[in-house]
Amino acid sequence: MIVRATLLLASLLGLLAMPAHADPARWRPGWPRTDFARASVPFADILSGGPPKDGIPAIDEPRFRPAPEIRDLADRDPVISVEIEGDARAYPLRVLTWHEIVNDRVGGRPVIVTYCPLCNAAIAFERRIDGRELGFGVTGKLRHSDMIMYDRETESWWQQYTGEAIVGALLGRKLPIVPSRLESFALFRERHPDGQVLVPSDPTLRPYGANPYVGYEDSGWPFLYRGEVPERVMPLERVVVVGAEAWPLSLLQKRKRFETGDLLIEWLPGQASALDTRVIAEGRDVGNVIVRRRGSSGTIEVEHKSTFAFVFFAFQPDGTLHTEAGPIRRKP
Repeated sequence: MIVRATLLLASLLGLLAMPAHADPARWRPGWPRTDFARASVPFADILSGGPPKDGIPAIDEPRFRPAPEIRDLADRDPVISVEIEGDARAYPLRVLTWHEIVNDRVGGRPVIVTYCPLCNAAIAFERRIDGRELGFGVTGKLRHSDMIMYDRETESWWQQYTGEAIVGALLGRKLPIVPSRLESFALFRERHPDGQVLVPSDPTLRPYGANPYVGYEDSGWPFLYRGEVPERVMPLERVVVVGAEAWPLSLLQKRKRFETGDLLIEWLPGQASALDTRVIAEGRDVGNVIVRRRGSSGTIEVEHKSTFAFVFFAFQPDGTLHTEAGPIRRKP
């Protein structure tokens, strides 16, 4: 495992030798429609991740099969699940790892389902702004090691973790979050026996089910990340994020269930890490996290994100990570 992780890092770090200068003049030939005069982040924060524009191909015409017919997914395989108006769909990470974006319609709603492996961030959004539907692709660029997406209508650039346009004509617009879960296939199938599951249009296009990031979460430092991480925090430690607060996954695994304020957070075993072993389904058990909020009429599920600690502090610099040793903040 250590050898594999070392080889992975060597290949990734080799990308640093490629031209990655944050200079719009270099980008314009490939992005003639992007308005680089409109930007909310320093261009120096935007780096080439290696692949060119659409080098990681988004899925635009997704194909699905009923959950009972699926034979190539293990119970522990991680999936992103979305349910709208009774239309329940699962997007396996064995597929998303190789495509990162799925443009779909769920319950009649235009949605984009995204996964950034370098941040382990699985997030769904509505892909409609002011009544206009957008289609998304992968720029091949990173900011804080997080995927930068683009819309094909204006070629504005969007930060995957926040869903906000950071460069271009749609600068400052935010895609509405669509509730989703990162859970095991077994848990999805239990909740939605007749749910639909994304399958590759061409099973030979990529080595689906294989993990190209073997050992990444044990590597010690995120790929191309130049930001800060507070002392006593492991950058690639998994955390569960609710708003501006986060909890280490290790703490949730230990307690299984705990309450904080009106939040009820539960951990259930049975989901494999997509960033551990060569075969995704054989990865270590990172479990399933369910977050609910208590109210006068019972509990409701709460929007949350499962990601790495460095991502939380990069995009929530005023956030608080709650640990057994006490709260940790990036800024005093």
